[in-house]
Amino acid sequence: MKSLDELKALRDKAKANMTIREGTSESTRVVVGMATCGIAAGARPILSTLVREVADEKLEGVVVGQTGCIGICMYEPVVEVFAPGKPKVTYVKMTPEKAVDVVRRHLKGGQVIAEYTIGAEA
Repeated sequence: MKSLDELKALRDKAKANMTIREGTSESTRVVVGMATCGIAAGARPILSTLVREVADEKLEGVVVGQTGCIGICMYEPVVEVFAPGKPKVTYVKMTPEKAVDVVRRHLKGGQVIAEYTIGAEA
């Protein structure tokens, strides 16, 4: 740290990341399955990508977090989207590229990407 302005910028960035992880009851929640199977399948870079993209797109009211076992190990990595008043969407066999697409098309644009969902994979 060389100046107070640098410290304030660092604080503001940390606060923005906390908002992305905490949210409110009206927030859209995005969770990544981070049990052993999810981590082994590559969930950690997907979580990082989602957090970064939500911050970069400045999406208010979107919270990104992690959860334990979702129970569908063969479809890992799994991302679930819980939007108030809408059915849960379960995205499966996720990649960081798909995560970027989910942020831009679903979370920002409101379009569920059916070909990434469990219904398309079943």
